[in-house]
Amino acid sequence: MIEPLWYVDVPRRQLEPVITTAFKLLGPGATRQGNHLRLCRGGLDLRLSGWGLQQSVYLKAWLWQGSPAEAQALLARLQAELEQRFPYALAPLAPLEAGANAFEALSGAYPHTVAAFRQLPQGQADLERLWWWEARWRGQAGRTAEPPAVVHKISGPMPPASSGETPWDVVVLGGALGMVQAAALAQAGQKVVVVERLEAGKMHREWNISRSELAVLVNTGLFTAAEVETLILREYRDGFHKFFDGNNPADCCAPVLHTPTVLNIAIDSQALLLACQAKLEAAGGAVIDRTDFVQAAVHDDGVVLELQGRNDGQRRQLQCKLILDAMGTASSVAWQLHGGQPFDSVCPTVGMVLEGIPPEIWDPNLGDVLFGHGDVSRQRQLIWELFPGKGDELTFYLFHYHRITEADPGSLLELYEDFFQILGEYKPIAGLSLRWKKPTFGYIPGYFHTRSGSRRVGFERILAIGDAASLQSPLIFTGFGTLVRNLPRLTTLIDQALRLEQLDGASLNQVRASQANVTVTWLFSRGMMVPPGRRIAPQAINAMLNVFFGVLATGDPAKADAFMKDRAGWLAFTSMALVAAWRTPKMLLWILDLAGPVDLARWLVSYLEFSLLSLRALLLSSWLPQLELALRPRLEARWPALALGLNALAFDITDGIGRPRWQNLAPLPKQGR
Repeated sequence: MIEPLWYVDVPRRQLEPVITTAFKLLGPGATRQGNHLRLCRGGLDLRLSGWGLQQSVYLKAWLWQGSPAEAQALLARLQAELEQRFPYALAPLAPLEAGANAFEALSGAYPHTVAAFRQLPQGQADLERLWWWEARWRGQAGRTAEPPAVVHKISGPMPPASSGETPWDVVVLGGALGMVQAAALAQAGQKVVVVERLEAGKMHREWNISRSELAVLVNTGLFTAAEVETLILREYRDGFHKFFDGNNPADCCAPVLHTPTVLNIAIDSQALLLACQAKLEAAGGAVIDRTDFVQAAVHDDGVVLELQGRNDGQRRQLQCKLILDAMGTASSVAWQLHGGQPFDSVCPTVGMVLEGIPPEIWDPNLGDVLFGHGDVSRQRQLIWELFPGKGDELTFYLFHYHRITEADPGSLLELYEDFFQILGEYKPIAGLSLRWKKPTFGYIPGYFHTRSGSRRVGFERILAIGDAASLQSPLIFTGFGTLVRNLPRLTTLIDQALRLEQLDGASLNQVRASQANVTVTWLFSRGMMVPPGRRIAPQAINAMLNVFFGVLATGDPAKADAFMKDRAGWLAFTSMALVAAWRTPKMLLWILDLAGPVDLARWLVSYLEFSLLSLRALLLSSWLPQLELALRPRLEARWPALALGLNALAFDITDGIGRPRWQNLAPLPKQGR
């Protein structure tokens, strides 16, 4: 018996046309009963069944009698013909003219998204912001043309400021993750201003983290334990990871993975940003919101930035010693400085905060960390997340890992259409009076770098952080968690570079949140992407995910927890990979097929470097950080470049391999609430 499974990239509502077409293509000897087909011709007895799930139609075939080779050839012709008659291509982005009503302009192309956004308190503004992000992304991603120049190098000193103000130490472009970093730098004694294109404190993402990671905000002195407790909306008691395995071979099925302390705390993101803004301003900093960055002129002694107000269109200038680019995937600075290709993969993510799901459908003390309810659909392996929030609020996310191409850079609006149509497949919400409260969306970028320093983040007087740097985990993409974990590292090194005037590109490129143990997990995210222009067995990605997560689920819970928090060391990572390969040797062939030989070779280079860096850390980490701390005052006074380099090395051999120094500090205790 053969059991080929494939899919057709049409919405499930088009199941009938697909079955009808398949019936006609089978020709003489074919019979039909509903969505089931049978072909009896010569000595061949072949059965096919079709069904719709997510936004695809799936077909599965069984050979009851006859030649397997003949059946395979017939099915290959049938599949090719169906793919030709029902092709998939990303639709052009529907236009939204300035001043037009977003609901009316976009309802034809995205009816389900518009219907849901109409129910939101600020739905039209949210929809306009969503369209802006996608238009910006599509206009940049996958393009080969040189991006517009927004950073200009000018020899000589800065001109005198027209207002007579002294330059800022740091201008942070971007007020989301950038606001947290700005507050930390301000408390370290730097004069910092944040420039944000929207209203300060407003977010289109929700943030989850663990209590042990949240302790960094207290241990670094940015917040007190009592202040942090006021930012927590919910702390759930268990989180689950499970991928669909209904079509997998028996050895590629897995139990549920429990990670009760991974992303189990929902943070009030707006309250956190406003609290950081207050601390920034109390330390002498400032926030300029509703303002666009236009361009920057880098002089020998500083940077002159040109800004434009979004409300009044007025231009203004700021002067500073250093720019922190925290503008994420929309950063025109990142696009220019990386030659138009700052990212090679992306995780389009959409979601919604909603109320109205009773606890008998979902216990608000539980979270879905990673969950898949189907196989590949429209060239994407869709994955859900669900996190409980304040009261009876639940935050739903839908995302997929995607290789960027010019023909298909990834779409938020198309993914939102899927979200609202298949949410009922994920959770039984039919008949419920749901209350949509807030959209959550964004393009979370990824970039594979074979060496810890090959991803450039520092340029002359410009440093990228957050999504603009794209150094976060390529597997779970916790941008907020990555920033918090690396907050002591970045704050210490940025403050030192400013004090010592080590603001050239080479020096700033040492100020990075890179982790060698994170680089090697890139292969897993690559294996979760459908290669561009390829058709793969729809269950292939789920089979691979279940093999690896099965190893995590049946192994030491502490190792699974560390892996999901980017803290797995060389021994833990290597042992997990070897166990997965031993249990299912064909997984290596799947990875080779999905990633390709070139990318697999690149990964082997990064794994070798991870091994060497881990060995270096084993030899140095017990004494070098303490020596660096003791020598720091003398080195800073006489050899500032060496002082910064040695400090960066001390962080590389601790934080850089998943063993941050703060890990040994006291965890954040639970407070009475």
